[in-house]
Parts: sequence; C-alpha cells; structure tokens
Amino acid sequence: MAAAQSDASWKSTILIPVFIPAVILILLLVVWTVISPDQAGSVFSGALAYLTRNFGWFYMLSVAVFLVFIVLVALSKWGDIKLGPDHAEPQYGFVSWFAMLFSAGYGIALLFFGVAEPVLHYAVPPEGAGLTVDAAKQAMQITFFHWGFHIWAIYGLVGLVLAYFAFRHGLPLSMRSALYPLIGKRIHGPLGHTVDIVAILGTMFGVATSLGLSVMQINTGLNYLWPSIPINNTVQVIAIVAITALALFSVVAGLDKGVKNLSLLNMVLATALMLFVFTVGPTLFILETFLQNTGAYLNNIVERTFNLQAYSRSDWIGNWTLFIFGWTIAWSPFVGLFIAKISRGRTIRQFVFGVMLVPTIFTFFWFSVFGETALFSIMNEGYTALISEVQDNNAIALFKMLERLPLTSIVSFITVILIVTFFVTSSDSASLVIDSLAAGGIANTPALQRAFWASLEGVVAAVLLLAGGLHALQSMTIVSALPFSIILLIAAVGMWRALAIETHRDKSLAQQRPASSSSTWKKRLAGIVDYPGEDQVKTYITRNVMNAMRHLAQGLDEQGWPARVMVESEPCRAYLEVEVHKADELDFLYEVRMRGYETPAFATPSQDSAAAAGGNGAEAATEERPTHYYRAEVFLQRGGLDQDVYGYSQPELISDILDHFERYLSFLQISPGVLPWKMAEHDEMLREKPDAQATSA
Repeated sequence: MAAAQSDASWKSTILIPVFIPAVILILLLVVWTVISPDQAGSVFSGALAYLTRNFGWFYMLSVAVFLVFIVLVALSKWGDIKLGPDHAEPQYGFVSWFAMLFSAGYGIALLFFGVAEPVLHYAVPPEGAGLTVDAAKQAMQITFFHWGFHIWAIYGLVGLVLAYFAFRHGLPLSMRSALYPLIGKRIHGPLGHTVDIVAILGTMFGVATSLGLSVMQINTGLNYLWPSIPINNTVQVIAIVAITALALFSVVAGLDKGVKNLSLLNMVLATALMLFVFTVGPTLFILETFLQNTGAYLNNIVERTFNLQAYSRSDWIGNWTLFIFGWTIAWSPFVGLFIAKISRGRTIRQFVFGVMLVPTIFTFFWFSVFGETALFSIMNEGYTALISEVQDNNAIALFKMLERLPLTSIVSFITVILIVTFFVTSSDSASLVIDSLAAGGIANTPALQRAFWASLEGVVAAVLLLAGGLHALQSMTIVSALPFSIILLIAAVGMWRALAIETHRDKSLAQQRPASSSSTWKKRLAGIVDYPGEDQVKTYITRNVMNAMRHLAQGLDEQGWPARVMVESEPCRAYLEVEVHKADELDFLYEVRMRGYETPAFATPSQDSAAAAGGNGAEAATEERPTHYYRAEVFLQRGGLDQDVYGYSQPELISDILDHFERYLSFLQISPGVLPWKMAEHDEMLREKPDAQATSA
C-alpha cells in the first residue's frame, strides 16, 4: 500500500507533456555535444555571434525597457498592490528573503568577477589607453554597470510578473503564465508546454555549464592552498559530485529548511569575508571610490544603457555587456521564478525595491572592496604581476589578491567554502524551479522528484566537462535570450493591462455606501466592546450567516442569477457564490470566515468596577479572561476586508452582501475587458486557511 501511494504521489506531480520532452531533449543535446563537441561549439558560437552582431540593439533596448517599466510600476499607485490576496503577509522575513534571492541570483558571480573584471578592464579598457587613472575609473564604472540595476531589473521583471499572476490571480507559478496576456487559457496547451520546456532547458544547461566551468575556481583554490592537489578533470568531477551530494541534502530538506538556512550561511560568510578585506585593505580608498563610482554610475546610466559602440564596431561590447545581459536573460526564468516563489505577500513596491535596490548597493560595495583593493595594489604598491595572472586564469584572481592581506591561508580556505555553498544554493534552487516547471507549476512535489533534477544537473555538468562541450551549451543558453526577451516584453504589456484593470476594480469598490442598519446606539456599543468566544462566532456563522445567505440566494435565483451557498465547520466559514453572466469571468464571492486573535488587555473589566460588583470580582475576572476572541470576517475574491460582521442582523447582512455585489457589477461595467482568470487554482487559493498571525479557527 505504501509503495502504491508513493507511486501515485510521483505520477500526480509530473506534467507528462513537459517532463518527457524536456528529459529527451536534454539527453539528445548532451549526446550531440559529447559526440561532436567541435561541431556543436561551431554551430552555437556562430549563432551567438550572429545574434550579438545583428540584435545587440534589441538586447540593450529590451533591458532598458525592463528597467524603466519595473521602476515606474513600483513608484506608481500600483506599488501598494500585494502579490497575493489583500490580507496576505510575507512568507519570509526580509533577511531570509534577501539571502535566498541573492544566493540564487548571482552570488557566485561576485566571487568569480569581484577581482577579475575590474583588473581586466583596467588593463584593456574599451576606450582609451590601459593602465592609467582614467582606465581605473572606467573599469569600475563598467563593472558597476554590468552588475547594477539592469541585471536585477531582468530578474525582477520575471519574478514580479510570475508572482503577480500566480498569487493574485491563481495562474500556475510557471513561465507559461507570462504568456497569459497574449494567449489566454491556451497556456495550458502545447504553447504553454513549449515555453516551460525551453525554460527547463535554459535552466538546466545554464546551471550545468556554470557548475562545470566554475568548479575550475574551486580546483584552483584547492591547488593554491595545497599544491599537491592537481588542476585536472578528475578533481573537478569529484568537486561536482560533492556539490551535487550537498545539493541533494538541501533540496530534499525543502525551501524552508534547506535552501533558506544555506542561503543565510552564504550571506554570513560573504559579509564576513567582505568586511575582513574592507578592514585590512585600503579602507579610506575603498570608501572614497565607492561613493565616487556610485555617483558616476548614476550620472552616466542612460548613456551606457544605449551605448552599442556603433561607430567603433569593436568586439568588446559583445564579449562583455551583451554577453552578461544575454546570460542574465537566459537565466531569468530560473532566478525570476525562484524569486517569485519566495515573495508571496509582499507589495509590488516592497518587491521591486527589495529585489533591485538592496542587492545593487551590496554589489557595488562588494566590487569596491575587492576590485579597488586589487587596483590599489597594482597602482600604488607595484603588484603589476596580478594583471598577467588574472589574464592567464580568471579563476585565480581572488586568491592572488588575498595574498597581499593577512591570514591569507585561512581567508582563502573560507573563500573556497563560500564558493562551494554558493554553488550548492544555485543547484538546489535550480532543482526546485525545474521540478516546479516540470510539474505544471505545482509547488509541493515529492522529494524523490526534486532529487532527480538535482542529480541530473550534476551528471550533465560532469559529462560535458569531460567531453569538452561546456562552452558549446553555454553559447546555446545565451542564444535562448532572444526569444525570452520577446516573451518578457509581452509579459510587461500584459501586466500593465492587468494593473489598469485593478484600478477599475478599486474605483468600483470605492463607491461605498453606508450599510443600512436599524441598530440602536446601545446595540452598536455592545458590539464594539464585545469579545465573543469561539463557540459564539461559530454558531453565528453556521446559523445566522447561513440563513441570510440562503434567503439572498433564493432571491438571486428568482432573478435569474444562479447562486450557491456552502458552509464548512473546519475551518469555520460560510460563503455565497453568484454566477455572473460573462464568459470566463470570476464569479462573485462573499465569504465569512471565523478568525481568532489574542484578547487585548483592555478587554478585561477594571479592578475597581469588578470590586464594586462585590468580593474578589477583580481576581475572578482576571483569571477567567479568555486568551483569545474571535471575529466573523468578510472575504471577497481579492482577499480579506478586515470587516467583522458578528452581530449583524439578517437584513444587515443581506444589505452588506448586496452592497459588495453592486460594486462588483459596477467594476464589470467600467472595466474595458477583464482578463479570463477563472481557474481551479484560484478557487483553491481562496479557500486557504487563515494567515499565520491569526489563530486558526
């Protein structure tokens, strides 16, 4: 029986039209690059060179649009919209959230390029002579541009679109949802499957090639610490196996226990390493250049965004800027979907500024600490040998820079550990994303299924490393950035339209009218100071609310509006759903849920009044004061209203429901075409249990 249940669980989470083709294509591409690495490399490199030469302008324009769009949305009134129902709260604290998005984003790139890129640009700048003060300024400004707002605008746009449509409108948490504004419900057909398959391929080969290429840095670090360890494929394959094994433990543990804790460890180690170099390095020089280069970055951001070197026609822009932006776009389904996965409950403004501003500031300071320390050693301490060492082997740049600082061996060892933990985080994050894509957007999948993808990443990386096909598939991954750019532009337009519809909804809901009430002021006062218990509220919902809803449903049916009424005891809730006369539109939903809260201290009668009542009344009142009280709160399709209807009479309840129904119909009338978002996933989301901060009824 247990085996049967396990097998059912395995099959129930796999979307066959995505899983099978994705696995087959992965195997075919790997076999091709293993059998003919030169041919594969030639094909993909030629395609990459063609796209870079002829569509470089499109890449740069797209990235600029992404940045402008996401900033304008955050600064607009739409920034207050939550990525989820209105009552949703963030699933993770800010520190954990930032650690996870940063570790999955490009934490490993900082270790690899933190020293290498500034030194390489200083030696050979795109314009002017190298090895000069102007070259040093240019090197840092270019590095800031490559790893600043533009990178996180790409990741942020993907994450924002997916989180918005998934958590706010019930679409699958999958790349196919980005196409919903264009093709509607056909995202559940072949077109949607194709998008998810391409996203799986891009993520798989992006992570595998990065893992294969970057174990060279681990191998270099180990050889630097212990020269007896050679730099060869055997050591690098062993490193891949070790990283994959660690990733298996993390991915099986899940998002909360595995990925989150490992990401926090990454941030602690990375911050400690950065502060150490900042303290023992040229501290004042780092602070001065950090401020100066940040100002120069902000001052020249528009010019650099649109600079394609059209007059000089050098290969530099393609080898650096377009390569980095293309690689980021290719990785955006992986990183963006992972960011969306951990961002439910945040407002759009919180999301955008959290995803863009904080990582960018941290990145600028990181490059200032490591890059400027290296440049200071070259320019002021005569360590010019670092240039040739970095040009010969980018992977050794960080370790050679650390030679000039105290505690070199200890700090280098910690650096190797940090590289490994960043790799593990990228691997297990990618495994969770690929698994979700292959399951049609399902978040909770069996551990065995997640382990399969983590293992496949390690196998692909090891095989391609041995066969020499890593660079070929790296080029293929970047080529995939062109169609993804088009998809993201469509998604941005679709999200703008959806946000405009939200505005119409808000206008209709703003047409508030006071609820009719025949209550006397004494009855109202009693309701304000009353803190009812669980049984009282449960009885009120199952009897009073249900009776009012049934009477109203009968009246709606008589008017030709089909309505249904349901009640559940655990969790206690009653709801009325009215079927609207509009194809593919969400039905009207009015729900009353029981929610518990801690009883406030002022709810206890004062000791004086209790004593006046006689004897030890104050002590008795304190002892008998219940720890929790309960409310009968209203929830609509878009979330909770924080409105307590406990104590409403039947006419008052019916009047309140009709008020909301009237505003809902007003929204349908003024909205210029509502997107068809009626889905089973949305209904399931609306029936979730109350949030963690409220006591579950």
